[in-house]
Amino acid sequence: MTLAQQFDPRRHLAAAIGWAVFVVVTLAALMAANLAAIEAAHRIRSDTERLFGQFATQVQQALETNMQTRRSIVQATAAQIVASSDRGTDALRRHLEAVQAQFPEFIWLGVADDRGRIVAATGGQSQGENVASQEWFIRGRQHLYLGEVHTVTDRKDGSHAIVSSPTERIVTVAVPLTRLEGHNVGVLVARLSWSWVEKLQADLVQALDSHRQLELLLIGEDGALLTGPDASYGSKFATDQGDAGNYVVGRSQAPVRGAGGFGWTVVVRQASATALVAARTTRNEVFLVVLLAGLITAGAAVLVTRMLTRRLATLADDAESVRRGMKRTLSVPPGADEISRIAETLAEAMDHLQQEKQALLALNSELDDRVVERTARIERLGEEARHAAVARERLRLARDLHDTLAHSLMALLTQIRLVRKLRHRLDDDELDAELGRAEDVTASGLSAARGAITQMRHNAVREAGLGAALQELLCRFGSRTGVASMLNADPTASGLADERAETVFRIVEEALNNVERHAQARHVTVDMKCTRMPGVGASDRSLHSLTHIHVEIVDDGIGFDPSLQKSGHFGLSGIYEHAAMIPGQFHVHSQPGDGTRLVLEFDA
Repeated sequence: MTLAQQFDPRRHLAAAIGWAVFVVVTLAALMAANLAAIEAAHRIRSDTERLFGQFATQVQQALETNMQTRRSIVQATAAQIVASSDRGTDALRRHLEAVQAQFPEFIWLGVADDRGRIVAATGGQSQGENVASQEWFIRGRQHLYLGEVHTVTDRKDGSHAIVSSPTERIVTVAVPLTRLEGHNVGVLVARLSWSWVEKLQADLVQALDSHRQLELLLIGEDGALLTGPDASYGSKFATDQGDAGNYVVGRSQAPVRGAGGFGWTVVVRQASATALVAARTTRNEVFLVVLLAGLITAGAAVLVTRMLTRRLATLADDAESVRRGMKRTLSVPPGADEISRIAETLAEAMDHLQQEKQALLALNSELDDRVVERTARIERLGEEARHAAVARERLRLARDLHDTLAHSLMALLTQIRLVRKLRHRLDDDELDAELGRAEDVTASGLSAARGAITQMRHNAVREAGLGAALQELLCRFGSRTGVASMLNADPTASGLADERAETVFRIVEEALNNVERHAQARHVTVDMKCTRMPGVGASDRSLHSLTHIHVEIVDDGIGFDPSLQKSGHFGLSGIYEHAAMIPGQFHVHSQPGDGTRLVLEFDA
């Protein structure tokens, strides 16, 4: 008997008792470890929060110092302008541009006179504009004005100050231009780039503690987030972003807005999983120590129990001999305890086990028969699916021949009938012209038929992927028609190479055929992208379980009314049939004179 068999609780009662003791001790160890871990985590979190609070205060002080320095630069510039003897437009602009060149974080500076007209500005931008209704001008005439952080959503904000980006965030600083006798002659305004503030914050965080993965958030007076690694500008800073256990957080005290500062609060935080590494280490140590004690206790319990259950082991050996046919009867030990009662019922139990064994064999045989039956059924379904695919392909070929060769032959037949009826009335030149048109119709039909055959022969979606196959299709389309065509597809969508990818290829192919025949377009664009489905974990990278495919075919042709169905035209009907096979949703957006947009969506 191996060591594993001796400690198997299914074989020995002593082992079962030992394992029971082991489980009890292990559970106690887990409870003790959890209590110790909670206490350690609480202490470490408190210490770390105090440290992060000091970090936040340092960042707050450094940030306020830099902002006050830029405010002082604006005030000093205002004093120089007031003291200057030359306050012409060119002199003021050169003075402002010199300040901007030395401090590029000022993306725009301007001087407004006492009536609110911009008399000078960096780069000459907004010069001559009236800003008398702007808050910074109204308040800046009386005293220093510090504006709120705001996003410029146009190339010009309310004061017509052009910025470097359509979504630039800025801080406005305005200073009155006041002479010694107290007479106000205007306002100096400066736009401070928020990207400079963010870079300054990043440098300050890196200087605090380079080996810690710290995150810094800047919160305004109204509780809205101004900066942060995972927060959008303007959203409220919620409690669960810091205090619900996900992060260890330290905050600074926000200075009063105005002369003392901008009223911002600095938050320094770190993921609890990183900050509380010491707590996890302590928990693991406690767990290992208590677990070791439990193992020793369990081993001792097994030895003691084995001594107490020796009679039961003898009975088990006799039962094994009976099962193997070495003995015919069991030796029932004397007494009236549990061991004696077990010996009396053991024979009946063995017979019951044999019956169960036979029942299991019959059940296995029945399951094998079911497997064979279902395998045959699956093969039949596969054969039916292949027949259905052949039928679909025949329908597609019929549609292609109808829209190419059938149209051309009908046009040719009409031309021939016309020539036959009018041949006596036509002179040689007119007859030659009619025959030439018939020849052109025949050549056009032959070219279209060859194009359809070429498209069928060059379909390599399975081998090259959907993106490569569509690119080749668009190249052939552009060469054949002269229409400018372009494919925009992300890598995930381009990699599709299954049966649904072939169906998408056929849909795009049919759409391009319709553009060629009817749209009179100059440009065609095919867009294809994949988006993640909500509620799917990021760790699961399987394409068929987490993406949604969106395909658009857009042309700038003459358009049409989708509600009017033309008899004899099966292009859109074929596309709807293909979309239903994926299955997917297909929509047509068009109107006369406004081009056409076809949209196909399905889950991949």
